[in-house]
Amino acid sequence: MEVGQIFNLPIVVAEKDSAKALGSGGLDVFGTPALVAYMESAALKMVQNDLPDGSDTVGIAIDVKHVKASPIGAKINVSAKITAVEGRKISFDIVATDEAGDVIGSAVHDRFVVDKARFMSKL
Repeated sequence: MEVGQIFNLPIVVAEKDSAKALGSGGLDVFGTPALVAYMESAALKMVQNDLPDGSDTVGIAIDVKHVKASPIGAKINVSAKITAVEGRKISFDIVATDEAGDVIGSAVHDRFVVDKARFMSKL
């Protein structure tokens, strides 16, 4: 994991990703809860292979802006960039763009590296 490292997650908006399907609105457009999930997924997928055995990451903060609607079937790229690594905390800037290159959303996101067994034993 290095500051400046970038990971791109291309997606196609499906009906399951719609605001209507997710209960966050009544329209068949890309829902904010799905956008947030894909943003977290991009960050997780970037660092997953660099984690010590038995470790995972958990999201601890996300500040999201969803600024443009996208229809079902839209091709979206979610790009996560590591901005800081401080001990077990990893920070990201994330930008989602549509096929035209327009920003549809952005986020600042933090994840924390945890030992899976120890984390789960505390639940």
